[in-house]
Amino acid sequence: MFFEITKRFIDITASIVLLILFSPIMLVTALIIKITSPGTVLVEKDNKTAQRVGKNGKMFYHYKFRSMMPYAYNVIKTDPKFKKEYKEYRNSNFKLNKDPRVTKFGKLIRKYSIDETPQFINVLKGEMSLVGPRPCFTEELEEQKRKFPDCEKYIKEMIKVKPGITGYWQVAGRSNVNFDKRVEMDAYYARKKSLLFDILIILKTPWAMISGRGAV
Repeated sequence: MFFEITKRFIDITASIVLLILFSPIMLVTALIIKITSPGTVLVEKDNKTAQRVGKNGKMFYHYKFRSMMPYAYNVIKTDPKFKKEYKEYRNSNFKLNKDPRVTKFGKLIRKYSIDETPQFINVLKGEMSLVGPRPCFTEELEEQKRKFPDCEKYIKEMIKVKPGITGYWQVAGRSNVNFDKRVEMDAYYARKKSLLFDILIILKTPWAMISGRGAV
């Protein structure tokens, strides 16, 4: 109980401070997206990748700056010219090393995790935490369970806690870590429930953002 109350207090306080601190960057980012690319500033609400699995399997809208062409999720599934990329997309961690759907400005904000700053709103609403497992979307979980059947037990443990903006996986290599290893790490985090572990992850996060290591 102490862990949950303290963690929630930290989440509320930190998300308010960070929203204020990052507001100039977020405002400039929103303006550049609006000027350089048609479509919404944030990922479309009806985009299936924006509907994430939260604590105990509860679904929520994942606030994130749009770094791809409009309705990129539908495009890669339906446009014949992306047939090769869609096959790679499903066989990988639902990430492409050279994703043709990503805009020029999108590459920059993805590399330095600027696209993820709106997630502080999810934290403030109680849907996410500053630190926790990476939030997945349903198709991603189902596909990866078929690919790595042994990871289902880790997924069940992982969703017992709120997903986070940063986490054990994010500071350990991001896209360089395969899905089965990633959920094992997230399950370990969910079992540990340690404020000290949270602090260590937060301290490592700035370097992971600045270096762009594992970002695609």
